[in-house]
Amino acid sequence: MTRDTLLRMDPETAHGATITALRLGLAPSQEHKDPPELATTLCGLELKNPVGMAAGFDKNAEVPRPLALMGFGMVEIGTVTPRPQTGNPKPRLFRVAAADGVINRMGFNNEGHDAAFARLKGLRVPAALGVNIGANKDSEDFVADYVLGVTRFADLADYLTVNISSPNTPGLRNLQADEALTRLLDAVLSARAKAKTRVPVLLKIAPDLDEAAMDAIARVILATDLDGLIVSNTTISRDAVAGIENATETGGLSGKPLFPLSTRRLAQMRQRVGTLPLVGVGGIHSPQTALAKIEAGANAIQLYSAMVFGGLDLLDRIKRGLVAGVRSAGKKNISELVGAKTDAWARGDGDVS
Repeated sequence: MTRDTLLRMDPETAHGATITALRLGLAPSQEHKDPPELATTLCGLELKNPVGMAAGFDKNAEVPRPLALMGFGMVEIGTVTPRPQTGNPKPRLFRVAAADGVINRMGFNNEGHDAAFARLKGLRVPAALGVNIGANKDSEDFVADYVLGVTRFADLADYLTVNISSPNTPGLRNLQADEALTRLLDAVLSARAKAKTRVPVLLKIAPDLDEAAMDAIARVILATDLDGLIVSNTTISRDAVAGIENATETGGLSGKPLFPLSTRRLAQMRQRVGTLPLVGVGGIHSPQTALAKIEAGANAIQLYSAMVFGGLDLLDRIKRGLVAGVRSAGKKNISELVGAKTDAWARGDGDVS
């Protein structure tokens, strides 16, 4: 099924068709091993390359192995909630085609912990497997739902992501506030301590944070043994797409228009958290933007929306571009470029030319 065919479909139908194609083994597998320049580590995990599939694509853990075989260095499934939920009414996924953007208000639609656990148990995934955990919309205690996620998946995942930054579950982003975040992380990391293995735990934050909010998040997480941050989720801002078809739809904006904001927030968090591992996500759509995300401070990167417009071969193009970037900089490994331009991106002066 070609990219043009998919783009003529309703967005959610096209996504379902892509998942089905991957499940049936119709996606191309990586032909050659990744060059040694791309090998890196994240939170103690050995990655064959720093490019991951972001959460939201494989919500129900249907295709982590096919994604890994395509050549992703990490694959993050979810967001999964303790109980199944249908999410928000359709339509809830919209292309902002003129800007290569996507707006979604999916609402954590997923089949729940049991279904994801059953698919992942015993599955060999030749990449770092992340499980992105969330809370049910009607839960009386969001924190308790995250604890359930840690307890369920700690011994199965290579890492866990605590997603408190989706704009589509009312009240969820409030967990980013100082006292609420402290309570959440205390509970989550206590649950992690009871697991058989010490699974790395990362926190996924929103790009719609001001300086004070970023200061508070950094202060809280640096007082814990949280393993890393994912910066960032989708944005509720529409400044980058004002006046474009579908731009007024409610939900989180991702894709190319998110790149400047999410990359600046990434760099600003890098300045605040020192050497804490960071995953950069938001708006990566080319080899140049992938490299810029790493130079802004990301130890690894994730993409999703760009695949809608760029096709499956975007992954290979990005990896080839990263290798070229390493070599042209006279470095031996991609990790040597991490944070090379953090200060420029933090000021908003980053360049992807």
